[in-house]
Amino acid sequence: MSEQAKMNDAMQSVPLPGMSDGKKGFLFALSAYLLWGVLPFYLKTVAHIPALEVVAHRIVWSVPIAGILLWWLGLFGDLKVALTTPRMLAMATLTASLITVNWGTYVWAIGSGHAIDTALGYYINPLVNVVLGAVFLGERLSKPQMVAVALAACAVLLLTIYSGGLPWISLVLAFSFGFYGFFRKTLPIGPTQGFMLEVLILSIPSLALIGWTIIQGTSHFMQGNMHDIALLLFAGPATAVPLILYAFGAKLLRYTTIGLMQYIAPTIVFLSAIFVFGEPFSHIQFIAFALIWSALAIYTWSMLHEARKARPATAA
Repeated sequence: MSEQAKMNDAMQSVPLPGMSDGKKGFLFALSAYLLWGVLPFYLKTVAHIPALEVVAHRIVWSVPIAGILLWWLGLFGDLKVALTTPRMLAMATLTASLITVNWGTYVWAIGSGHAIDTALGYYINPLVNVVLGAVFLGERLSKPQMVAVALAACAVLLLTIYSGGLPWISLVLAFSFGFYGFFRKTLPIGPTQGFMLEVLILSIPSLALIGWTIIQGTSHFMQGNMHDIALLLFAGPATAVPLILYAFGAKLLRYTTIGLMQYIAPTIVFLSAIFVFGEPFSHIQFIAFALIWSALAIYTWSMLHEARKARPATAA
């Protein structure tokens, strides 16, 4: 049985009586995006711990959760094949490295008071994906997409002139996640096994880092208090659960629906940064965000328009 069939069977067994697959998928995806949206609140509680140590624990404690899911779905056989295929291991190492850069930057940025920059990065990400598709896959940009990308470029230029340097946090997050998604598509393995493969690869340097902090006496897990230990143990579920919910939701929803829902998390982060974390928000930043929001509105309209045009063709 394929991963698609096994995941469908698993989702059918979820106790949500009287709910269609579409509604289940929406609930799964919404839960994932809401969890990603409130993740900064957790990251604020571990801001006193070095970002690399937090990322290491995110990886290590994700392994058992991913392992349990693979066992439940009966997909360990696919993982064994991946672990013995050099090309697949090499590609998974690349994607694992990219997601580590993304996680590390995000954890550091939230803890350092740059949540607004992270929100901007994930707003830009869909437009970065469009550019990557055009550059590396030869996909033609429609006129609305060109306008959207141009508006995003203007926003980045405005922030660069205003701050005296590139908004590197936003760009690192947008491009690292964009390239992660780009290369992840070429990895011939399902999303569940792929996540397990990535965290297994990353667990080697992560365990080495954790061991080094223990030897140096700087570990917040072994030498820390019970509060820090509990927070670091929670890093696994905080990382793995939203990804699993998203994987389930993406299987049941249309691409356009997922495309619209992806703005939920950065919007929550953006509002939290201003109204909860109290980060400064200048009029120049407001103009830049207005340009990005306009770009996303044009991009979303274009995506919905293309989906409507494709529907009759598909039905025919």
